[in-house]
Amino acid sequence: MTHRHLPRNWAELDPTALEHNVAAFQARVGEKVGIIAVVKANAYGHGVSLAVPALAPKVAMFAVANLTEALEVRTLAPKHPILLLSPGAPDERAEIEANQFIPMVSSVEEAAAYSQLSRTRRAPVHLKIDTGMGRMGVWHADAVTAVREMRALHGIEITGIATHLPVADEDEAFTRSQLELFHRIARTLQEEEGLAHAKIHVCNSAGSIVFSQFAGDFIRLGLGMYGSSPIPSFQSRLRAALTWKARVTLVRDVDAGCGISYGRTFITSKPMRIATLAVGYADGYQRHLSNRGADVIIHGKRCAVLGRITMDQILADVSALDECTAGDEAILMNDDIPAHELAAKAGTIAWEIYTGIGRRVERLQKMP
Repeated sequence: MTHRHLPRNWAELDPTALEHNVAAFQARVGEKVGIIAVVKANAYGHGVSLAVPALAPKVAMFAVANLTEALEVRTLAPKHPILLLSPGAPDERAEIEANQFIPMVSSVEEAAAYSQLSRTRRAPVHLKIDTGMGRMGVWHADAVTAVREMRALHGIEITGIATHLPVADEDEAFTRSQLELFHRIARTLQEEEGLAHAKIHVCNSAGSIVFSQFAGDFIRLGLGMYGSSPIPSFQSRLRAALTWKARVTLVRDVDAGCGISYGRTFITSKPMRIATLAVGYADGYQRHLSNRGADVIIHGKRCAVLGRITMDQILADVSALDECTAGDEAILMNDDIPAHELAAKAGTIAWEIYTGIGRRVERLQKMP
């Protein structure tokens, strides 16, 4: 008889939390604003095969980074439009057009390339306008001229107009001026340049919270959808969609003066009970958390992570627990140890904590 081995460490996705978070943002921007669910990078590390089916009834469109991701999402949500947020490579454009994915275009030349590929229909594209991000898009001062040239192309139709906010969670004055500039340009393109039916989308999670009045037709919902707010005051309205867990594999009693992990950067000052957990930086538990005050939760109590994070294992102080044995579960991240807490201790951002969760971490759907 074959027995299935329990995962050494795994991430549980709670689909009801995803639905809750989408509803929180929907209430913020209003029912008339559609949701573009950003599911790039394996749904921000949450498991795209679990997240997309849960989100499909609640959102109007999915957004991904590249062609490979678009093809995967198409199998999971065959009826939803799929927007590519990053430019397609020249050799990918034919497949993008053939699959009727929606590319974001940043130049007349890029639009012309899609036009040449479209023979039997006018392929939809979204126009990206650079209003201060400096990464992609037609420069805002050139937008009108570029649209006139694009509209002369036979094989495409501009069905969306977008920009991106680089500091919506940091610089309110700059972001407000950026939004006002974008909406002036978009209004001109809609009213004077033949794009009356093009849909507007500009706000990311932070923009949707702080500048909901500028939302347009859609918001692009990423980080906040997964339960981590880039604006701290909004965090109480969200729920973590992911709980990351690891198994205790070993429990040992050590004496005072014992070095813990590589480099002996932690030396026990008294006898301690130490648990070994089956997770490390190869799984995405960042090495930068070494000796930075990180905790895990075992039997409902926080336990300090000790010494350096290694590739496959971490060590935690379980001296205060009444009981801890091999096979016990340890919580690495959830509502009580949120991604932004780990990010602050690691000197990074919640986005990297999520997307850094590796392939060895099995994704499971949380059971009701």
